[in-house]
Amino acid sequence: MSETVYDVVVVGGGPSGATAACDLARAGRKVMLLDRAGRIKPCGGAVPPRLLEDFAVPESLLVAKAKSARMVAPSGRAVDMPVGEIGFVGMVDRDEFDEWLRSRAAAAGAVRQTGTFDHIERDAGAGAIVCFRTERGGDFQRVRTKLVIGADGARSAVARENIKDAEKMRCVFAYHEVIAVPESTPQGFDGSRCDVLYQGHLSPDFYAWVFPHGEQASVGVGSAHKGFSLRGAVETMREDMGLDSCETVRCEGAPIPMKPLKKWDNGRDVLVAGDAAGVVAPASGEGIYYAMTCGRIAAQTADEFVRTANPAVLKKARKAFMKEHGRVFWVLGIMQHFWYSSDKRRERFVDMCDDKDVQQLTWQAYMNKRLVRAKPMAHLRIFLKDTAHLLGLKPVAR
Repeated sequence: MSETVYDVVVVGGGPSGATAACDLARAGRKVMLLDRAGRIKPCGGAVPPRLLEDFAVPESLLVAKAKSARMVAPSGRAVDMPVGEIGFVGMVDRDEFDEWLRSRAAAAGAVRQTGTFDHIERDAGAGAIVCFRTERGGDFQRVRTKLVIGADGARSAVARENIKDAEKMRCVFAYHEVIAVPESTPQGFDGSRCDVLYQGHLSPDFYAWVFPHGEQASVGVGSAHKGFSLRGAVETMREDMGLDSCETVRCEGAPIPMKPLKKWDNGRDVLVAGDAAGVVAPASGEGIYYAMTCGRIAAQTADEFVRTANPAVLKKARKAFMKEHGRVFWVLGIMQHFWYSSDKRRERFVDMCDDKDVQQLTWQAYMNKRLVRAKPMAHLRIFLKDTAHLLGLKPVAR
């Protein structure tokens, strides 16, 4: 076994892992970024402008800028939510976006290694030994490291091996098809708009989406119900929107976590980040911004760990993330549990989205990634309207 000792080995080269590796390399740490080749996560690809600013991502990586979202109720009623003057919803293609992030990490000094993580070994020496294969059925390769950051997605192999109860992570299974599309179709597809469909026949417990990617679009659906046909739901959407004859560029499926793990470290030499830590926003399923934020926090925590050799600092990662975003996740979790539970409630949810106060505060929260506190009267109006919906006192618009 090579005696090269890394400060950190990051397992997984998605937005979280690539961000962590880049930040650590820039901090002068010896980092290896281990990632499987040819893996793309099913993802609508939506990112807020704040991501571009916070992580120095060039606008040239955006394949589209959506200026509105359309919420579609079980009845077929559609509510448009224009972004207005406060920004846009940026759209990225994960194939190109993730590779750009990995290349940036390498340019910063991280060592890129293509391979599949298998397990961690420990001996009398310091740190952990990461075991991986560079090809299916090949011999194990081993590298020693002071710390492992598991950023290898939902149902992370790193987490399941090293963190208690990680295998119990709640997930929605997502499937999408990236297709070549026209600018619009007579049936309602609009290449400048994100469509979100809250309809039980398309998803009994989550939602379906059609997100523009310039000359392409992501048509997808998520559900935790076993036996529900995700491919069938996508086929139905494509037929309904006149997209059934469009070329299918690629198809992808994967689990998406719906709740952060209670523990992100093993108290010794492992820390998880991104989907492996469960940082996908409930209700919306938004993950890219939160994954990169989590990766940055993991890098800061790892840097302190390497400097101090104190395993207790690893707990700081989850604490820091939840302090910044935990309240938003809590609110969105309640929304998903209540509003997505039946078509009757989905109908009322879409009706509520027609409210201008709701639209304004929703977009401000999305752009700024925090609950908006600046307009107490708007919050009061929303609370009263929401209460009326919950009690069934307000009729559903048709």
